[in-house]
Amino acid sequence: MTRLSLAKDKISVLLLEGIHDSAVKELRQKGYTNIETLPQALDEEALCHKIADIHILGIRSRTHLTDSVFAAAKKLFSVGCFCIGTSQVNTQSARKSGIPVFNAPYSNTRSVAELVLAEIIMLLRGIHEKSMSLHGGVWTKSAADSYEIRGKTLGIVGYGHIGSQLSILAEAMGMRVLFFDIEAKLAIGNAQSCESLTELLAKSDVVSLHVPETPQTHGMIGYEQLSLCKKGAAFINASRGTVVDIYALAEFLKKKHLIGAAIDVFPVEPSSNKEEFQNPLRGLSNVILTPHIAGSTSEAQANIGNEVARKLIEYSDNGSTLGAVNFAQVALPVKYGGTRILHIHRNLPGVLKQVNEVFSSRNLNIAAQYLQTDPEIGYVVVDIDGKIEEKKVIEELRQINGTIRVRFLF
Repeated sequence: MTRLSLAKDKISVLLLEGIHDSAVKELRQKGYTNIETLPQALDEEALCHKIADIHILGIRSRTHLTDSVFAAAKKLFSVGCFCIGTSQVNTQSARKSGIPVFNAPYSNTRSVAELVLAEIIMLLRGIHEKSMSLHGGVWTKSAADSYEIRGKTLGIVGYGHIGSQLSILAEAMGMRVLFFDIEAKLAIGNAQSCESLTELLAKSDVVSLHVPETPQTHGMIGYEQLSLCKKGAAFINASRGTVVDIYALAEFLKKKHLIGAAIDVFPVEPSSNKEEFQNPLRGLSNVILTPHIAGSTSEAQANIGNEVARKLIEYSDNGSTLGAVNFAQVALPVKYGGTRILHIHRNLPGVLKQVNEVFSSRNLNIAAQYLQTDPEIGYVVVDIDGKIEEKKVIEELRQINGTIRVRFLF
């Protein structure tokens, strides 16, 4: 009897953009040795050519997975985004192809929070401006516009993992913390919730943004919101570039309504290190500009490598989709012996009945079955006891109307 499942050393893994070695180590420890790593992203044409024989793909933020890429990915069964977001992936196209997409939304939380805390101190002390003056040969020793952060009010917009971590660090440094979130969140320590964004902006000495990129957050900080900020307040954005009207921010910085700003994300960012960065904030001495590196520390990249690799391994080994951003969430127990089959299908009436009939017609015992659906996609995992005619069973399952993908796991 020929086994339909691939041996782990036959599963082809491609990791792009210099993904941390922790991912490679994790994969190798679990038996995945057919791994290719590349230090750079691939453009669409090159990736379409490369991906034809790839089963597991790992990327960071510069690789874009389009409809064309997924159409060319005949063997691909999972994607790992070794970063926070997945906006570089057409997750709907992946979903229609039966490919779960995994990421690491929280592994760089500490790195971002630490950078923001450092920027708060630098902005209130005018460190960047003083440093630039010295680089120009100008010695300006003065306490003017230089403040301690102790006793100042930090307003955090978005009180999720990063916002709440920043809240803890800032309070430990003696700051008063306010936060605003569209969802009800339990305050940590002495932090206080604001009823509105308007209230937070009016009360804060420092405003720090930590919101996701959604239609609701697009352009949420513009001229009107910046005019509500206290004169002399500092402004920080380490969330998403589309959240802030960058031209309005430049205007408020130039007229010194804001004492300074630290910006890590931008509406338009260079596609590579060779492309020139264009932005109206360039040249402003009271602005700290960083190239989208708030979460880019060795520790964060190692954590991300471990987390995403584990999710890819769990899906490949076991069928678990916990943590997938575009797929029904199924946490599966480890099974020893028997057969496990994965069936991904459009959520149509009668599909599960037909799946079960494939097994019952052969008097096969279904030891366990796990099913999760959403309005579009259904994901059923079936554990079978006893011998099974694998090729015939797989072929019958593929013939069921609405089937997207069938995978024989073990």
